[in-house]
Amino acid sequence: MDAIPTPDPDASLTPRILPRPRDEALEARALAEGLTPLQARVLAGRLPGHSGELAPLVSPSLRHLAHPERLRDARPAAERIAQAVVEGEHIGILTDYDVDGITSHVVIRRTLNELFGVPEDRLHSLIGHRIHDGYGISLPLVERTLKLSPRPSLVITADCGSSDEPRIARLKAAGIDVVVSDHHALPVEGPPASAFATVNPTRDDCDYPDPTIAGCMVAWLTMSLARSVLIEWGVLPAATPKLSPWLSYVALGTVADCVSLGGSAANRAVVIQGLALINRMEAACWRTMAERLGADSVPFDAETLAFQMGPRINARSRLDDPYAALHFMLAADDATAARHLETLDQDNQSRKAIEADMAEQARALARPQLADDAPALVVYLEDGHPGVQGIVASRLVQAFGRPTLVLTPAAQAGMLTGSGRSIEALHLRDALQRTFELAPEALPRFGGHRGAAGVGVPVEFLEAFRTAFLQAVGEQLGDTELFPKVFTDGELAPAQLSLATLDELEALGPYGREFDPPLFEGEFLVESLRPVGAEGNHLMMELSAGPVSTRAIWFRALTPGEVPAFGVGDRLHCAYKLNRNRWRGRESLQLMVEHAAPVR
Repeated sequence: MDAIPTPDPDASLTPRILPRPRDEALEARALAEGLTPLQARVLAGRLPGHSGELAPLVSPSLRHLAHPERLRDARPAAERIAQAVVEGEHIGILTDYDVDGITSHVVIRRTLNELFGVPEDRLHSLIGHRIHDGYGISLPLVERTLKLSPRPSLVITADCGSSDEPRIARLKAAGIDVVVSDHHALPVEGPPASAFATVNPTRDDCDYPDPTIAGCMVAWLTMSLARSVLIEWGVLPAATPKLSPWLSYVALGTVADCVSLGGSAANRAVVIQGLALINRMEAACWRTMAERLGADSVPFDAETLAFQMGPRINARSRLDDPYAALHFMLAADDATAARHLETLDQDNQSRKAIEADMAEQARALARPQLADDAPALVVYLEDGHPGVQGIVASRLVQAFGRPTLVLTPAAQAGMLTGSGRSIEALHLRDALQRTFELAPEALPRFGGHRGAAGVGVPVEFLEAFRTAFLQAVGEQLGDTELFPKVFTDGELAPAQLSLATLDELEALGPYGREFDPPLFEGEFLVESLRPVGAEGNHLMMELSAGPVSTRAIWFRALTPGEVPAFGVGDRLHCAYKLNRNRWRGRESLQLMVEHAAPVR
């Protein structure tokens, strides 16, 4: 009898370059509305089934923002905030520790202090420590609030609170009103009953037309309405400045929190407007970041926010307490901002080192699961840092094309905490709901959405959790073939490899989640190549297509010490982005290679 061959785990790990599916009807509409063929192609690959107007997405404008009164509970929330301002109450500002939470905090604090005239000594910043306190309105944060003297009589949350009824009830019992502003999914029982008001666009009874806005946008809308109430009451003059300048912070929080930049006219508008404000460089935080990144980094774009500013702020909350990030954003002068930015930068470097080490361990632990053809990966890192779980999970999804959960020991004895990332074919939170149905004792805590989620798992039930989770994922995926995928927008003619084409594509920005930056494919002749970077793991190349020769960079193309699998004179099939390379005031086109393989 012939032996059954063992599946080769490496056979399914080579990324496949695939054409991005395109909505032909939308492509025709875009052409009819005056977009170029390339712009129409890009739109058609990002907005499948979109039947609404294209103009608000193609030309984002603040006029497309819905009035904050359409947010359920926004009026009572704004009136309670206005009352606290009028009566001189002490106010607590309680937010999450990530970029969305920190930028929300800045919006609320600056509005209360600078526009509404609330003195600094009546404002209390309450931000939890990711590891010691946990997410949201945690019990340690409640205890800290109750120990304040004088104690706030109003707590305004942002980017958290929708699922924190027991802790809100504790604050209410102590005589503290809680106004929740948030954007996360509510529990099945609905908004927290003990909250004075819950402003959340995902509420079933909310009329706001865009449930995808970030927490910082919910905070901005709520505080904008509070300004209107104070003017209505005659407390503030009608000429009181609007909150428009704070859209710079909303843009950062929106991009960094990875909310939709696809079909959301609101998110696209605030990012465009916010970037225009940021690039005036009127605040110390933006100026010092530009100085650190170098003169060629200006003007900032959405990628600067996503890959430069966002990670630095998030790193602080992942590894330590987040108040340095808040102080950086609020810094009144460049010297203060630079001092706090140095702290953020050091944490970001530490985060990168921790991430690299954890990712290497995680890949090794994933290999046996791949050999078993598991539909998802569950990786437990005994010495892993909980602040980097999500990033490592993303790396494994990218490398192996499977949904991934990365778990590490939790602060609570006997518990594991984990973060998961998914693939397009799997709704991760639904899979976790099914896991809970199969093994409730193995998953006492979970939450999230389609693409990302968090879990709490008792150590003793780890294997039971793994078994139930794999069953849940298998039920959803069925016979779906799993492998790493690189979706592209097709090929460009050699004449299109130009800055003019990049201008054409940038006119459709901002790019981000659900509106990925354009990625193209094509064959190129390798005219030169050399490893670069401190460890020699990046490749600098000169690639030619017909008569056009273009410089290209492929980051993390090699492991340190590895030799490229191709050389000068070989042909490469590449997936690449067009990039604007700035050097000493001059601009040139550069290709950013995402994946490449020799043409055999």
